[in-house]
Amino acid sequence: MRITLAVATETADRASAATDDLYDWLRQDPELRGLVRRESPVGAPAGAMGAWSEVLSLVLAPGGPTAAVGAAVVVWLQNRRGNQTVTINQPDGTQIVVTSEKVRGLTAEGTSDLAQRVAQALQQPPSPDTIEGRTGRPAGPEN
Repeated sequence: MRITLAVATETADRASAATDDLYDWLRQDPELRGLVRRESPVGAPAGAMGAWSEVLSLVLAPGGPTAAVGAAVVVWLQNRRGNQTVTINQPDGTQIVVTSEKVRGLTAEGTSDLAQRVAQALQQPPSPDTIEGRTGRPAGPEN
């Protein structure tokens, strides 16, 4: 399964730097290092907010490192200043949206829970009762 990650920020120059930083962050994870690639986007992902410049793609085998993706995105957002949004797009058009505002104050348990929820959302086919983050609303502790 090929997923893409788009980073949105307030301005295009910050989006480019944030995308570069997320790319470097993902490549530090041994499970993700060889899976992440940079791509030029064709158009903004549906529901994307703010400016962005390029997307990152990962090709995950069935049962692949979805837990590593979830954890990497959540922890990366916790360590960012300012407001960023990472939109994970699945091949069927389903989106998982995680924002820095929703993760910054999470406890270790909350961080782990959200990372697991993102990983589970990546593993499951879409359905009406999946986490709200799949429908374009930010995933966070209250979801």
